[in-house]
Amino acid sequence: MPALTAPQAHRAYLERTRFGALDGLRALAIGGVLIHHSALAQEAGAWSRGFLGVDLFFVISGFLITTLLLRERDREGAIALGAFYWRRALRILPLYYLVVTVAGIYFVIVSGHWEALKIWPAYYLFFANFLTEHIPTLYPTWSLSIEEQFYLLWPLVLIWLPPRLWGAVVLLGVVLNVVAVSGVLRTFGVVPFELGPLWVHLPDATYAPLLLGAGLALMLHDPRGFALVWRLLGGAGMPFVGLGVLLALVFLLLPQVLAGWPYLLVHLAMTGWLATLVLREDSWLHGMLRLRPLVRIGMVSYGIYLLHLMVLHMVRLAGEPLGFAQDSAIFLLAYWGGTFLLAEVSFRYYERYFLRLRHKPLGRMGAVRAGQSD
Repeated sequence: MPALTAPQAHRAYLERTRFGALDGLRALAIGGVLIHHSALAQEAGAWSRGFLGVDLFFVISGFLITTLLLRERDREGAIALGAFYWRRALRILPLYYLVVTVAGIYFVIVSGHWEALKIWPAYYLFFANFLTEHIPTLYPTWSLSIEEQFYLLWPLVLIWLPPRLWGAVVLLGVVLNVVAVSGVLRTFGVVPFELGPLWVHLPDATYAPLLLGAGLALMLHDPRGFALVWRLLGGAGMPFVGLGVLLALVFLLLPQVLAGWPYLLVHLAMTGWLATLVLREDSWLHGMLRLRPLVRIGMVSYGIYLLHLMVLHMVRLAGEPLGFAQDSAIFLLAYWGGTFLLAEVSFRYYERYFLRLRHKPLGRMGAVRAGQSD
């Protein structure tokens, strides 16, 4: 088979309605999170980096959301902002608010931890990333708060600003996020401040992977940007090279504490690896990422992420009287297997009901005109 030219590959990319590797990537990401919140997690070594699963989720999310918005803009001549928020709300809010409500009732009211009452409303408003203490089992919601803040603001950038400025916004956002940890922003009067129970600040590099994923989508949507990335990363073996680079950075080359530029290097490597997987879909690695168990885990990964600490709490309560060690096979099977089963039930019998409403009238609200073209 003759090699694809960049224009041919770009046409194939634009015509692709589903990226076959993304569910498998989500499965790997949630696997890292489950390891991180288990007795297998360590302070150093291969079992210490599971938290990077959240960062991989961010890169995927930034890429996919931006790609969908750009294609809608090309197809319709506009971005339907109301419809976008409607679809996001249907995907995120039903399970999220259920979990926040159940956890709050259990830990604040039933268990009598009334001191946590002051922070409970912050979860409903997606300010969990600014909390310095958390209701047990709701700690992972900090990342969902960051994503919701991104979903709220990023479409407005694509609507209100001309395309020639989109890349500059991405670059500025990444730079600001990375230098925040250095304290340089204090020189310009940008300092953290308290707002009730919140500590409002720009955390180190947590928005950067979302922006890098968005930047990748911008590059690949543009023929010139796609041609550049295709020349660099379009080889059939590049998914394996990209994975190797990422693993080398995470486990061999970078310091144990990832902050600032080392953290950015990891995010860049994740973005590059994702690029290799969406540029083309014919590598051996794609076959592995399309395995049915991985695909299914990826499909219900949102539920796994929200529910896993609740399941862990219940397994601990049941396992401790029986003497089950938290690193034992039976404990981990109950924790991880129970989390998947609960997420599967949630997806089939609860979340899917709301997802069917995506194309109801509110989901077809009038489009907002996009920013002017160059």
